[in-house]
Amino acid sequence: MIIPQMSFSLSPYSDIYNLIIPKNNLLRQIKESVDFTFVYKELIPKYCPDNGRGAIDPLRMFKYLLLKYIYDLSDVDLVERSRYDMSFKYFLDMAPEEDVIHPSSLTKFRKLRLVDMDLLDLLIQNSVQLAIQKGIQLSNFIVVDSTHSEACFNAKSPREALVERSKNLRKIIYEINPEIKSKLPAKVNNGILEDEIDYCQKLIDCIAEKKELSSLPKVTEKLNILKETIDDSLEQLAISKDQDARVGHKTADTSFFGYKTHFAMVPERIITAAVVTSGEKHDGKQLKTLVEKSKAAGIQVDSVVGDAAYSEKDNLEYAKSNEFNLVSKLSPVVTHGNRRSEDEFEFNKDASMYVCKAGHMSIKKVSSRPKKHAKDGNGTVETYFFDVEKCKHCPQRNGCYKDGARTKSYSVSIKSNTHKEQMEFQESEYFKRMSKERYMIEAKNSELKHRHGYDIASSSGLIGMQIQAAVTIYVVNLKRIFNLTGAQ
Repeated sequence: MIIPQMSFSLSPYSDIYNLIIPKNNLLRQIKESVDFTFVYKELIPKYCPDNGRGAIDPLRMFKYLLLKYIYDLSDVDLVERSRYDMSFKYFLDMAPEEDVIHPSSLTKFRKLRLVDMDLLDLLIQNSVQLAIQKGIQLSNFIVVDSTHSEACFNAKSPREALVERSKNLRKIIYEINPEIKSKLPAKVNNGILEDEIDYCQKLIDCIAEKKELSSLPKVTEKLNILKETIDDSLEQLAISKDQDARVGHKTADTSFFGYKTHFAMVPERIITAAVVTSGEKHDGKQLKTLVEKSKAAGIQVDSVVGDAAYSEKDNLEYAKSNEFNLVSKLSPVVTHGNRRSEDEFEFNKDASMYVCKAGHMSIKKVSSRPKKHAKDGNGTVETYFFDVEKCKHCPQRNGCYKDGARTKSYSVSIKSNTHKEQMEFQESEYFKRMSKERYMIEAKNSELKHRHGYDIASSSGLIGMQIQAAVTIYVVNLKRIFNLTGAQ
């Protein structure tokens, strides 16, 4: 297949880019350092070459997507900025006087062209290979962890989601002009979704007419986010909250509704693998996938550093069979032996409680010692009790809760001798020294969330979250590569 190359449109003004865009500009560094032909290879099959109107170059659309997550912009604000920002136009291979796309084209690109495309692995592997090509010596061990992202509609009803977004817009308006409150449309509070949608549209129209407000950047951003929420997700809001998102628990007392991104990182702070799941998934179950993906990206994995969530029995056996050290402290609960209904109950290491498949966390734990000892040592049974009132009304109670039962519990057997080798390894100087390396992944979590808006999903659905993860991690990796090579 012949891969086309983008080039500037012939323009007498193209030389202006060399005059006004400095060498250390991030977009210039990406453009001059990254060969994006791999994007063509993945996207060209999704386009028809001889039917209908010619499509916008897929590479340009992909670059628009990169800009969206580098600068955390809505589609409308992204396109508007690319109209006048010369660094944007240079990055997009546009002539200075060339017109921009319509924002809806970017929405369609995400929804139609990137579906069924393994974008996450593709971009991470490309960035790791770029680091190697730049001469960066990557270490032979990885640090693993997960970070959570709230669903864009959170655990709120459709109406509550709209109320919150309109409230954020009004708050900005009141800060600028408190006297405008009486001129805005009257709020509705009748609990009817259709009326709330109608109110949000009236609010948008009213503010748009007031040019002295709508022209201000911080108002425009809030206004466009509300518009994009309605235009891009109206059907989703009318049906339900994000159907792919699930409740996850950070501690026994705090929870979130959304997704988890499980990822691996080398000490040079380049992410080597990632997996996106719904919020209730257990961290430890993703270890094997993260190791295999890191190897596929070109990393030699001699050790893996993680918290106690990764020390379950299957992971210890996998590490031993694949000849790498698993630097993860044993937890007596996550390292149990065989148990029933493993796919229906997941252990949350932060709260030290089990979570059922519906996302409900156990509320009490009781330990007891059975009369008959386990085969490999003295055994203990830990029983976790759930809120039976929630079980009675749970939509997934069939096969889990028996009607009329006064309690709902789940029991596991704790074995003391199964992990003797790991207990001895924990006392070694190597284990203690490597455990101190885990801190660095917390800083990466913070960078993803606070600098690139990864704390909240930008769209609904698991596919949308995977696209967001792919592009955000790719951008973060590129920035780190430029820092390590002294390009910035």
